[in-house]
Amino acid sequence: MKFLKLCFKNWIMPIAIGITIAVLIQKFIVIGATVDGLSMMPNLSNNEKVIESKLSTIKRGDVVVFDARDEDPAISAGKKYYVKRVVGIGGDTVEQRNSKLFVNGKEVNQSYIDFYQQSEGTGLNWQLSNLSKKHGWQEKDQNQTRVPKGTYFVLGDNRMLSNDSRSYGFIDKSHILGKAIVPFWQQNKQAKENINHQAKSFFVN
Repeated sequence: MKFLKLCFKNWIMPIAIGITIAVLIQKFIVIGATVDGLSMMPNLSNNEKVIESKLSTIKRGDVVVFDARDEDPAISAGKKYYVKRVVGIGGDTVEQRNSKLFVNGKEVNQSYIDFYQQSEGTGLNWQLSNLSKKHGWQEKDQNQTRVPKGTYFVLGDNRMLSNDSRSYGFIDKSHILGKAIVPFWQQNKQAKENINHQAKSFFVN
């Protein structure tokens, strides 16, 4: 009996506590995520590992991981989660004019991607309302001139290859899994800055 008590105290209890803490951290605080595809190049590469922070407040410029199964009607078999950058939050207007991105009439700082990516290679102009008509967004997202409350408008950094809000509309807050953070051991300092801290300089000064 004494042996069992010692085992419980010295082995079983610490292991159980450790497992519980690990599960709680994974469920409520952070978890690992893997980038799938080239839509966030040059700042995130295919199969790159990021930290998914579940407690972070989502701001414009942040990169998020979200469950796309109820957002993208054309989601590929086997794919569940997308990684994209938030450019519009509830109440925002979002538009592109002459290869420049504007939110609420203010130019967005897009120094984290080159001019060719900013212009999608074509320099197309668009607003939320004409995107919804052109791409046949879900009914709930149709004919909106502003990002609805409780949703986000997201874009991939690699605009020419990114399947994002331009194609399928707004992302419901309930489908956001967390903010993507490049871990400290990542060697590319500029890419890490572009992912982790772009929200601090979202607009052109």
